[in-house]
Amino acid sequence: MSTQPPWLEVHEGDAPLLISFPHTGTELPDDLAGRFVSPWLARRDADWWVHELYAFARGLGATTVRSAISRSVIDLNRDPSGVSLYPGQNTTGLCPLTTFDNQPLYQPGQEPDEAEIVRRREMYFSPYHDALASQIARLRARHGTVVVYDAHSIRSRIPHLFDGELPQFNLGTAGPTGEVDTSCDNALSDVVDNLCRLSGMPHVRNGRFKGGWITRHYSDIPGGVHSLQMELACRGYMAEPAAEALDFHSWPTPLDDDRATPLRRTLAQVLTACLEFASNRSAA
Repeated sequence: MSTQPPWLEVHEGDAPLLISFPHTGTELPDDLAGRFVSPWLARRDADWWVHELYAFARGLGATTVRSAISRSVIDLNRDPSGVSLYPGQNTTGLCPLTTFDNQPLYQPGQEPDEAEIVRRREMYFSPYHDALASQIARLRARHGTVVVYDAHSIRSRIPHLFDGELPQFNLGTAGPTGEVDTSCDNALSDVVDNLCRLSGMPHVRNGRFKGGWITRHYSDIPGGVHSLQMELACRGYMAEPAAEALDFHSWPTPLDDDRATPLRRTLAQVLTACLEFASNRSAA
């Protein structure tokens, strides 16, 4: 009998590609919901609709792992020790205390203490990463080479986190700004980077978002695991209100399939390139 928790969604595919969705969840456990300033604020920074944007990936044979729990409860893409992945930059932690706009998430005195953080790691962080590790091992045994693709999105303008407007495609390979990659072979990231360029939409490689814990932790190039993160600006698939107009009534907006069509076209090319890379390496 499966012991998989109900908030953890795993779809097993046969292709050498695993897509992780750690931030698309909006569920707030009953024992925690009342501690937040508001449910809307606790859900606001989700990677809205990203798992739906990539729904086509199952047709490519991809394995998907998704959490339905809000990142405000625990961020599944942070170092579990609490060490910052972006030293010197504004960011949010393992169990965030503030929103992306630096607003308090919790009512005064309701913030999680160390014991509560440990409990959340055991209840949510460990099962998610156990599932990722298990699926990576299954695909490695089958193919030899696997691509782990960590799928994300974020609002285009968040002054507390970055200046100006974020590029549409933000490819992260855990390297310094430029073209030096550490989480995957350059033969993969060069192709993905070029597909983003050919889209005609703004793109960057290892810019503000270089890849989080998942990209960095699961990379094992000698062992056949190549990982990368794709952070999308939300404007590519949903309408974004101006920052000053962002409230309960204006956000989130629905996924706009017409707006998303060009974006999905490029994403399909990117995932196909990931599959071709892994298949070619497995056959070598």
